[in-house]
Amino acid sequence: MSALKDKFGNMKLNEEVNKKKAAASESKAGESKASELKRERMDRIEHLRPEEIEKRSFEIISEELNSRGIILPKEQEMVTKRAIHTSADFDYANTLTYSKDAVAIAQKLILNGADIVTDTNMALSGINKRTLKTFGGEVHCFMADEEVARIAKERGTTRAAVSMEKASKIDKPVIFAVGNAPTALIQLYEMIEAGTFTPAFVIGVPVGFVNVEAAKELIMETDVPYIVNRGRKGGSNIAAAICNAIIYELKRI
Repeated sequence: MSALKDKFGNMKLNEEVNKKKAAASESKAGESKASELKRERMDRIEHLRPEEIEKRSFEIISEELNSRGIILPKEQEMVTKRAIHTSADFDYANTLTYSKDAVAIAQKLILNGADIVTDTNMALSGINKRTLKTFGGEVHCFMADEEVARIAKERGTTRAAVSMEKASKIDKPVIFAVGNAPTALIQLYEMIEAGTFTPAFVIGVPVGFVNVEAAKELIMETDVPYIVNRGRKGGSNIAAAICNAIIYELKRI
């Protein structure tokens, strides 16, 4: 009886040992696979100097556009590519819409010292003010203006709409870069229709769901030159990117 117990005991012990060996083997295999995956990921890392990163990004954008069979019009190319660069969203290659000679008109305005008015402090921060200043222009955002806030509250409207009215008093040509509030575009449209003010140029790329698409379409129905992103996508970063693309191209001329 004792010998039988010993036999079963040894069998159980061997079974436990085998289980541990199998577990150790699986663990080792798992570690080996994890190491291999890490090596593969590291092999994909491109080691670039900081000043090379943007250039490489635009090379990748160009490669992917080519792979999709998308050829951008030369005049619009860098503006659209910078929007893609900012968002990593290739939909902009299809949805960014330009009025006739839009980029050339915007460039001429900046060369002649036009100001830029935007509807968010984020876009204000993102636009290259130093380079714009070399052409005689400034960037404004009146969203935090106390008078704008007071009037908007009294009327029960948005500060974005009132800030467009305030911007219309600037005594020089103004490019409007709207990346957040569709009410800003609607206000511009209403002033255009009433004949009280005509913007020199409109960049209409607000993002969202309420009134966004309709507001963009209203601007495209006017005779004002524009760059508009059809659909719901956009944002302050896109508005700033479009402004910067236009400004940077002037530096290369």
